[in-house]
Amino acid sequence: MGDKPIWEQIGSSFIQHYYQLFDNDRTQLGAIYIDASCLTWEGQQFQGKAAIVEKLSSLPFQKIQHSITAQDHQPTPDSCIISMVADEDPIMGFHQMFLLKNINDAWVCTNDMFRLALHNFG
Repeated sequence: MGDKPIWEQIGSSFIQHYYQLFDNDRTQLGAIYIDASCLTWEGQQFQGKAAIVEKLSSLPFQKIQHSITAQDHQPTPDSCIISMVADEDPIMGFHQMFLLKNINDAWVCTNDMFRLALHNFG
């Protein structure tokens, strides 16, 4: 991993950590958000750590195993990192975007957008 730019290393580590928490105990995701964080989940808006964790914890499935097929990371001019993730599952894929910011020597997610990529087999 040492030959990748630092923003890719940070982004990849964040993605691995996020989905490990999501797949095992969504209530622990509060550690990566702050009170100013925003989540858009399938068009629904949530703001603040508590509202985001409540939404993610209340999703109607108990067990899930993410299989990330692609991820891209970019630095922003204001020292943040944008991470885009895709799971190209032919039935129930998704796309998710995170904006990561370093606050007090910890990387947190300030913005999170999620959309299912449902495929039309018509």
